[in-house]
Amino acid sequence: MALLKIARMGHPVLHQIAEPVSDPTSREIRHLIRDMLDTMVDANGAGLAAPQVHHPLRLFVYRVPANRVSDPEQALLPRVLINPEITPLGEEMMVCGEGCLSIPDLRGDVLRHAKVHYRGVDENGEEVEGEAVGFHANVLQHENDHLDGILYPQRIEDFSRFGYVEEIVR
Repeated sequence: MALLKIARMGHPVLHQIAEPVSDPTSREIRHLIRDMLDTMVDANGAGLAAPQVHHPLRLFVYRVPANRVSDPEQALLPRVLINPEITPLGEEMMVCGEGCLSIPDLRGDVLRHAKVHYRGVDENGEEVEGEAVGFHANVLQHENDHLDGILYPQRIEDFSRFGYVEEIVR
């Protein structure tokens, strides 16, 4: 298991638009994905984008833990999405309490689309697509923002709901 160093807010790689992955099945990309999965799980994260580990590439890993959804059947084991396209479905929005491995100990409410369509390729170069709702949709949008150089505080509209986790839970 190789754990990667996570870039913290303010690092230039987090504020740039990531480049497409030219060969999703390359040895280097497979190695990066494996290390990103290990890092995400070790940090107890729901997602991790390549720019967060100093690789400005359009890929992220994610999961939907059972404790984050009301229906255990909505839980997802770790997955990868390479060169993703995320498209909102409908006008319905939801408020998501978000945190980020690159901005430790802080949380804030972000308005996100309640339902999205996603498309990209997996680690085998196979096309994957589907629809996501709720927490799954939230994770996809949050991680995809990283690929466009956007951190969740840039999406916060009401900063009275942004702060340190230990203060918010009081």
